[in-house]
Amino acid sequence: MEAPSRILFIVVSRIGDTLFSTPALRAVADTWPKARITVLGHPKRAEVFRNLPYVTELGTITKTSAIVKSLWRRKKFDLAIVYGFDSSLVKHALAVSSRVVAFRQSDESLNARLAHAVPVPAFQSEHAVRQLLRLPQALGIDTHQLRIDFSLSDEEISAARERLRLSGLAETGPLVGLQVASFPTKGYRDWPIESFLGLTERIADRWPAARFLIFGGKEERDRTSWLATTIGARAVDFSGRLTLRETGALMAQIDLYVGVDTGPTHIMSSFDRPMVALYHCLSSSRHTGPLDHPAAWLIDHPDADGRCSEQSTMDQISVDSVWAAVQEALTGYRQQ
Repeated sequence: MEAPSRILFIVVSRIGDTLFSTPALRAVADTWPKARITVLGHPKRAEVFRNLPYVTELGTITKTSAIVKSLWRRKKFDLAIVYGFDSSLVKHALAVSSRVVAFRQSDESLNARLAHAVPVPAFQSEHAVRQLLRLPQALGIDTHQLRIDFSLSDEEISAARERLRLSGLAETGPLVGLQVASFPTKGYRDWPIESFLGLTERIADRWPAARFLIFGGKEERDRTSWLATTIGARAVDFSGRLTLRETGALMAQIDLYVGVDTGPTHIMSSFDRPMVALYHCLSSSRHTGPLDHPAAWLIDHPDADGRCSEQSTMDQISVDSVWAAVQEALTGYRQQ
């Protein structure tokens, strides 16, 4: 096909899947470096794409607003790539783009209008990043660069360092970030809060100057407040106090991250910092773990696929096993 000069990406999904789309976006940009790329994301997640060097314009869209936006009925783009299965998003892309690539939809009349209706891979048959790369592959684009992107500005980095200073965390270390919870509907992914406490005690015994940054949303404030209070002066509870990008900027400053499988863990995987991530057997590291990360220790729930269910509790991942990974991750850290 002729090189497109204007490309539209539509990605309306959770934080994880939004981040998982960045290798596909980067591959398209690398293939057509002169193209202007517009990205439309969910209003609460579009900021994930901010500051990426290959995104020309960033906006938001929902399945409801897409209906109104489609009334423009003017072909602004040469190519659109749509992630998701809301027909209104695909119809909007068809209204504003000459060619549209998407996964096969339930509406065959809609599929007939697509330049490529890509078959949907079987659930968890491959890593989420590789699955999303199937849309560029339909255009003959492939890549070996599978690392997700989350790019910070100099101003965001400076603000994070100032936040550390004001919190009394700038002159100590190691700084250890903790993400203790997934999201409410996936609570079975959460490692017991008591296990996090036991881990912090071992870290503090080994590195007396260690300090802990507790990340999370408003939903888990009861648990994060309990953990911060129990740890005492060594801990600062940032849960519910930061935007997505402020969280990412703080993560880029820490010496180690320990967290469960959720959006902030995916953000952390974009930085070359040691991380220990814990995965439930219903969503193992094979499907959502960081790819091409230089310092990631991934700990999977011991239940095999055939025995796994939401009743497979995360306390089967022992503090001992996580502590062993933490010691490896912090090997060579300066003695305190």
